[in-house]
Amino acid sequence: MKNIFCLLLLCASLLSCAQDKQPLLGETEFQREINSEYKDATKSPLKAKDLKDFVGLDFFKFDSTFVVKAKLERTPNTEYFKMKTTTSRVSLERIYGVLTFKIKEVTYKLNVYQGKELIEQEEYKDYLFLPFLDDTNGDGSYAGGRYIDLRIPKDDSLIIDFNTAYNPYCAYNYKYSCPIVPRANYLATRIDAGVKAFDKH
Repeated sequence: MKNIFCLLLLCASLLSCAQDKQPLLGETEFQREINSEYKDATKSPLKAKDLKDFVGLDFFKFDSTFVVKAKLERTPNTEYFKMKTTTSRVSLERIYGVLTFKIKEVTYKLNVYQGKELIEQEEYKDYLFLPFLDDTNGDGSYAGGRYIDLRIPKDDSLIIDFNTAYNPYCAYNYKYSCPIVPRANYLATRIDAGVKAFDKH
């Protein structure tokens, strides 16, 4: 009888532990992946004090309005320039092309960039960097703007999913050096999608 009682106690204890370990939050695969990355102390940009109680980032609710098909106009002859960052470091970037798309029947354009250092790495040779500003900055999203990762398409169009917009690492920790979003990439509308501003401890 004692053995059965001990077994019941053990099961109750394990169940309690399992309940204490909360699953990572997120409605979409992107949200779960970024939460998993930020929860991992070996990858996370979070400060130790913020990581301690981290359960997940805040996101705008997924909205298909902000998943748009964009036309890519390549600009093959652009030269690399020194994109300013939040530190004295500069990032060598060039305008790879101009993206044209519509949100709620209004046409917008954004420059998409290619980093000189990244394209030398095999896994990033087709990587494109899309930083942008919008009217949520400082009013729901990080004041310095957000980023989206893209890949070079085979043709002249690609999908921009603003629901995957994320904050620069320096939004969480000032030790990072983050590219400053060029003013040319300001969208005169609210992009209520992607990662929201982070509430630091």
